[in-house]
Amino acid sequence: MKKEQQRILVVDDEAGIREVLAGILADENFLPLTAEDGEAGLRVLEAEAVDLALLDIWMPGPDGLEILARIRELYPRLPVIMISGHGTIETAVQATKLGAYDFIEKPLSYDKVILAINNTLRLSRLEEENIILREQAKRHVLTGESALIRNLRRQLELVAPTDAWVLIRGEHGTGKELVAQTIHRLSPVANKPMVELNCAAIPEELIESELFGHEKGSFTGAASSKRGKFDLADGGLLFLDEIGDMSLKTQAKILRILQEQKFERVGGSKTIRVNVRVLAATNKNLEEEIERGNFRADLFYRLNVVPVFVPPLRERREDIPALVADFLQEFARKGLGGKEIEPDALAVMMDYRWPGNVRELRNFIERVLIMGPEGRVEAGFVRQLLGAAAAAGEVAGRGGLGEFRGLSYKDAKQLFEREYLRMCLDDNSGNISRTAEQIGLERSHLHKKLKSLEMEETKGTGNE
Repeated sequence: MKKEQQRILVVDDEAGIREVLAGILADENFLPLTAEDGEAGLRVLEAEAVDLALLDIWMPGPDGLEILARIRELYPRLPVIMISGHGTIETAVQATKLGAYDFIEKPLSYDKVILAINNTLRLSRLEEENIILREQAKRHVLTGESALIRNLRRQLELVAPTDAWVLIRGEHGTGKELVAQTIHRLSPVANKPMVELNCAAIPEELIESELFGHEKGSFTGAASSKRGKFDLADGGLLFLDEIGDMSLKTQAKILRILQEQKFERVGGSKTIRVNVRVLAATNKNLEEEIERGNFRADLFYRLNVVPVFVPPLRERREDIPALVADFLQEFARKGLGGKEIEPDALAVMMDYRWPGNVRELRNFIERVLIMGPEGRVEAGFVRQLLGAAAAAGEVAGRGGLGEFRGLSYKDAKQLFEREYLRMCLDDNSGNISRTAEQIGLERSHLHKKLKSLEMEETKGTGNE
């Protein structure tokens, strides 16, 4: 695959220098972009993805140092090299303090320019890689400062350095895999990969092969021998996700391996011994599954050496702002930035129950960034996306669903509709046309609904 050309922006008020530098850069297989002054340079940066900028200091209008300061504010990771025909030590120091990578004096030397560009691109790439590594490490950190999350972190800090097996329990989307990754990161075998298997995603007829491996020709399609997850995890960690979805037949086989730490591959006779620490996770109530005959009690007690419970998001709603901030940063790195979520919009999110937990919140933030208005995201838009569930969440946040108790279905529905429409009208300053458009009703239909709910004289039915 042909390597993509790196884009170099040259900002200089002298046409001759722009032409010479553009020619030099093209000869070195860079893609040159040029601008005659700082403002033009900023316009290029707004329109193009640039890898490095060569910026003259003395130009009409804002000088290079002013433009450098604005670049640092708008594009903090863009490497900049300053060039000047009247360079002084003081100017060079000032440019460095503002974030310039290098400082080149005119008349420009072909070799010096190319050397400075290559060195700067290399340093910038290393810095970017370090940032990515730090961000990857952050993804293995449980976000939040609620009492429940602080307690969970303390548990993990205690259990991770040991060789104890851990059973991670919690609802769908709470972050059980993240808990396993945190244990791995804090464990003595953090330098080895954590081997993972989603027990619910593998067909029953193949799960033995996945866990234990197989020999060539042991079944149709086994064209070569294959090591299983236990084999691959020898000396390290094996994470069995959705353990509650494993069949009873496979549970019996895995129990023996867990107890004896030895097994044979499918179709093989050689005994393979391993030393594996097991982390398991489930969203099911395994005690109830044992009573129903769906899960082996002896396997449960073998796995449940140290139980860890991951709380649902509705029980730690104070962590939602921090989670949202993390997701905004994550999606900004993928090009979905440029939006700010208003405090009142965050308040709506904190009132919602999030049945899908952190995973649902993450997906929702991505949806907001894709579909939301430019700039600021306000409460009305968040309610619009969350729909009736968000309105129900606000009712729950003020008094719980208990206020619906004792009501007939008809009366409960009427109470909910009145609350929902009142909030939507408030969000639109009482403008019925905008409210109708937001919630997907005809204006005349909304008028009739307000009248039927005896809301005709309330705030929200005023002049438009």
